[in-house]
Amino acid sequence: MRSTTPASAPHHPNTPLSGRPAQRQHRRIVKRWLATAAAALVTAGAAVAIPLTADAHDATTPGYGQDDLRRDIDAIQALGVTGVQARVTTGTGRDLVATSGVAEAGTDRPVPRNGYFRIASTGKALVATVVLQLVDEGKLALDDTVDRWLPGLVDGNGNDGRRITIRQLLQHTSGIHDDDLPGYTTPQEYYERRYDTYTPQQIVARAMRHHPDFPPGTGWGYSNTGYVLLDMIIEKITDRPWHREVEDRILKPLGMDHTYLPGSTPTLRRPHAKGYQVFPSGERVDVTKVILPDPGSYVSTTADVNRFFQALLGGELLPEARLAEMQETVPVNEETQVFWPHGRYGLGLAKRPLSCGGSYWSHEGGDGGYITLNGATDDGSRTVTVSMSTALNDSPDNALRQEQAASNLVDHALCDTPGNGQDT
Repeated sequence: MRSTTPASAPHHPNTPLSGRPAQRQHRRIVKRWLATAAAALVTAGAAVAIPLTADAHDATTPGYGQDDLRRDIDAIQALGVTGVQARVTTGTGRDLVATSGVAEAGTDRPVPRNGYFRIASTGKALVATVVLQLVDEGKLALDDTVDRWLPGLVDGNGNDGRRITIRQLLQHTSGIHDDDLPGYTTPQEYYERRYDTYTPQQIVARAMRHHPDFPPGTGWGYSNTGYVLLDMIIEKITDRPWHREVEDRILKPLGMDHTYLPGSTPTLRRPHAKGYQVFPSGERVDVTKVILPDPGSYVSTTADVNRFFQALLGGELLPEARLAEMQETVPVNEETQVFWPHGRYGLGLAKRPLSCGGSYWSHEGGDGGYITLNGATDDGSRTVTVSMSTALNDSPDNALRQEQAASNLVDHALCDTPGNGQDT
């Protein structure tokens, strides 16, 4: 089923797996590879259009409107994605909200318009924001070494926490190898390993079995382990669980009441679309039930994700100087450029060009069958989030097509230009 309708803006008070090299790199970017193969495509329900109110764009209104959003999400769903939901938030008026496909394969149940989904690596932007807040409070410095706060933890096989800085962890320039956690290359592996859990110390220890990918500060390589270390540093400095700092500093002040960590609970709150993984074998599997390692296990909604980027880029969470530091970027590596053409990475934020000129800020993520792309303009005045409840991992080409289709939606929405179904 497809539902497209404007929604009132919500009330807001004042973060493992094995696979082929190309697939492995893509997974590390968005943490989406719980499995790697796919089943027959589900048949989407009949399209249903809900009449628009006078506050929403219509076909005759200049700029990106409801029909454009509908067209862009349908283009994503047509690739074989079971369900899609998207939200465009601006400073005035109502949000544009649209859904396409179904919430559960083999049914005509529509995708919830503000359903829960796993945001995976989008949670890195939350962690990075807390670190920058601690820097602003004088509790640590970006050029502090890992060893200052976690002495002796990063050591062995050429790894040396005395040479790696907090800035490098945030920017993925530490060189720490991202060890693949076991499992999920086949449906059988998913069923066998989906409830496995790992402590932060275990994840770091696995990474220490490998030589660094490059000396600190001399390259760029996405490292989930680096953000596990940042969680541990936050806890060492504050003497509190890192996620409590995220909650008290970001979620509560912004009214992000629908963003939470599920912990050891393998299911999501309702309502939500089910998450599917398409494996190389062609089998489509419901992978909704899974326990993911932190900080990639956050669950949220399109409204909450938009609210976060709106606040971050709008200066509500960091003073101007700290936000500027967060936005100091370096080029991503060549493999990642395939998915993020001309992309650059700051301190927990990705920078990507817009077809209309300029650039936007984002942090996508994917795991447990859910893939999320998002973006915000420089001042946070326009934000967009699209959540897809299928990971097309049957081939690198299909994964790339999914990324490109969702990126097109983000580009059209932020440029405020009508989507035309063409690649940007």
